[in-house]
Amino acid sequence: MILIEDGPEGRAALFEGAERLVVAMTAAELAPALAELDLARGLGKWVAGWIAYEAGYALEPALAALMPEVGPLLVFGIYDGPSVAEAVLAQAASEARGVAVEGLQPLISRAAYAAAMDRVMGYIAAGDCYQINLTFPMRARLKAGSALGLYGALRARQAVGHGAFVDLGVGPVLVSRSPELFLKTSAEGRIEARPMKGTAPRDADPMRDAELAEELRASAKGQAENLMIVDLLRNDISRVAKVGSVKVPELFKVEHYATLHQMVSRVVGQLVEPPSMAGIMAALFPCGSITGAPKIRAMQIIREVEPHPRRAYCGAIGWMAPDGASSFSVAIRTLQLSGAEIVLNVGGGVVQDSTTEGEWEEALWKARYLQALLRQS
Repeated sequence: MILIEDGPEGRAALFEGAERLVVAMTAAELAPALAELDLARGLGKWVAGWIAYEAGYALEPALAALMPEVGPLLVFGIYDGPSVAEAVLAQAASEARGVAVEGLQPLISRAAYAAAMDRVMGYIAAGDCYQINLTFPMRARLKAGSALGLYGALRARQAVGHGAFVDLGVGPVLVSRSPELFLKTSAEGRIEARPMKGTAPRDADPMRDAELAEELRASAKGQAENLMIVDLLRNDISRVAKVGSVKVPELFKVEHYATLHQMVSRVVGQLVEPPSMAGIMAALFPCGSITGAPKIRAMQIIREVEPHPRRAYCGAIGWMAPDGASSFSVAIRTLQLSGAEIVLNVGGGVVQDSTTEGEWEEALWKARYLQALLRQS
């Protein structure tokens, strides 16, 4: 099943009882899989699932040679339609009681991260890129409770716009508390993206918390990070949008979450062709907020400096209806479970005035939403 909180009309939706699964394990299988999903939609079906970050290498000819041996790259179900999610949400809330996690630790050393930062800063100084989204994985273990209960426990602690629980029987189980929209489309061909870039921690003291939010709002670094990705997404959307239709109606808005303040902008446009999985993913995937700018060079550098594949992290989770309406999140703040083993990735945008200490600390902030569930062995 796949439960998506940002379903049709903005309500939680459950997709279960798939007619069949569409799975791409290799780069060669990705384009046929996307075409199969569009063919199913043409026959009146809905599709829902996830696509891995590394699928971006297969979608861009200039990056094809960098494809690592990971899989699956795409897992989607084909459905007659969504159903109400209340029963599963109630089950998740019930199973949340007693959930515990242990052993949250980075899978790279502080020294290895510093070495990667040095290489990234060298590329920025040389003019190869303006921003790189540098990430690393952390590992934990589900000590008590179920994956659905873990989703329920995290959902109770942090409201986000694009949460999801995914257990399709292929690949990891995904527990996502993503606040970031990758893209959504309407049946009329309207497309929207909401890039997030620029982060500050929350504080228990209301006055200090308000100060942190205002500091982020006025931050030259935060605005620079955000604007680079806004420009990148404007360019990506322009590849499939009508000339002159791409606009930025919101810039540098600060949103507030349980553990973080986040700077958010909004980019909109009108598609030339009716929305399709193949067309949209080829033009926009992966989201520029988790690569850096310019995108292709950023992805080349990420492949060089990150020793671990991202897999579902920084990919997309979502659905598309027969009429072309859709919603896909950026799979950040997303746990990947294989049995009791949990992988949680964190990271952030590195720009010219970034520091190793600051970026390391910001990355660790982003794991705070799991802290309340940690128990010692």
